[in-house]
Amino acid sequence: MKHERIFDELSKAIVRPARDWRHTVRAIAVDFVGKLATGLAIGIGIAAGRALAG
Repeated sequence: MKHERIFDELSKAIVRPARDWRHTVRAIAVDFVGKLATGLAIGIGIAAGRALAG
């Protein structure tokens, strides 16, 4: 039937594409580096504040 074929095509179009493992590792690495940079910036800010305070 024509209607069944349309729903089959729609379900194939909606399916989530397969993710590559490199994509997942890259996302985790970027997240980690971002958190590391944020922590470093906060640490430098605290150290500068303590140095100015005496």
